[in-house]
Amino acid sequence: MLFTIRPARDDDADLLPAIERSAAQAFLACEGLQWIASEDVLSAAQHRVFIAAGHTWVVVDEKDRPQGFLCGQDCGEDWHIVELSVAQALQGRGQGRRMITTASAWAQAQSFAGLTLTTFTQVAWNAPFYARLGFERLDAQRCSYFLQRQLAAERAHGLTDRCAMRLELQGVS
Repeated sequence: MLFTIRPARDDDADLLPAIERSAAQAFLACEGLQWIASEDVLSAAQHRVFIAAGHTWVVVDEKDRPQGFLCGQDCGEDWHIVELSVAQALQGRGQGRRMITTASAWAQAQSFAGLTLTTFTQVAWNAPFYARLGFERLDAQRCSYFLQRQLAAERAHGLTDRCAMRLELQGVS
């Protein structure tokens, strides 16, 4: 099956929460993190805000149905990935990597210096995955105010073992 990546459209917004819920099912296999599989996800209304800003891409199947998405926001000199989700049935097939590449190219074209995200340090498809793509883990002193606030909000929500990571974009071709 052929999958392509395109900018998300407003009519995709209602489909994206189900993709995030599907992706979260992978946490059922993670000791102590099973609760994430039933947590709230971004709403269709929240997705519409990202889509209207031009800050969401979707991976679609041959029938143009979204199977994954990446959304983010401007956070100063860097562009921050808010959520990357791939439907459980499609996980492990390189679609997340392809969306990161798409977002990186876009962010670099927009003159952002880097791409940032927050993620679990010990979950295989989180920090170790992003490290393989060139993201560097940031210690507290290197976290922007935005990232410090993001990590604090995640801790308050019960998300522990989290870190901030950054991919340098300037000078990358």
